[in-house]
Amino acid sequence: MRASDRAYAALRDDITEWRLLPGTVLAEVEQSARLGVSRTPLREALGRLTAEGLTTTAGGRGVVVTDVSLEDIDELFELRETLECRAAALAAERGDTAAFALLQKELLEAPGLITGNDPDRSAYYELAGRLDTAIDEAAGNTYLVQALRALRVHLVRVRRLAADDTERLAAAAAEHAAIAEAIAARDPRLAEAATTLHLHRSLTHLKNTQTRHHRENHG
Repeated sequence: MRASDRAYAALRDDITEWRLLPGTVLAEVEQSARLGVSRTPLREALGRLTAEGLTTTAGGRGVVVTDVSLEDIDELFELRETLECRAAALAAERGDTAAFALLQKELLEAPGLITGNDPDRSAYYELAGRLDTAIDEAAGNTYLVQALRALRVHLVRVRRLAADDTERLAAAAAEHAAIAEAIAARDPRLAEAATTLHLHRSLTHLKNTQTRHHRENHG
């Protein structure tokens, strides 16, 4: 892996996992030393992050990690609905029904992953990620998939804002199962509707969580 790719991947993960918080200045000397790369590949990595909107150039302060506002979340979900609903419909038309039926079965059993001895819920998120990947592959549209992958960088970051609420994650697993079921049934309209419902509930939960945190932190 090239040094710039390595630096980009490390910084992207640190930002999306909230190890580098909004407003953090990414000083070249400090980050070069931390990541073990020279300043030229680091600058290339920072340029990619800025192009994606994860960082921005803030005048004399240098490159800074961007914030995520409620307005940003609304815009992300507007785009997400457009892309994911279309991808689900295409997957229903073109996908392997047996593969999605198997995913549905796994997702119906997902509450066990959420309430088990896995504080990071990594097994559940891995399963949800496999559904995303299966939909991407079944949709068979390279440009749509590229747009979704660029969007998901931001969605991973936003997901961390929602807190790992057990009840919401269990509900989300059932919603994912309904999407997989509709695709397995080769029903594009039902796949779109199931995706719309999931996104609406996810956005409502996320915004309620953010509003509650704001009140707690600002009295």
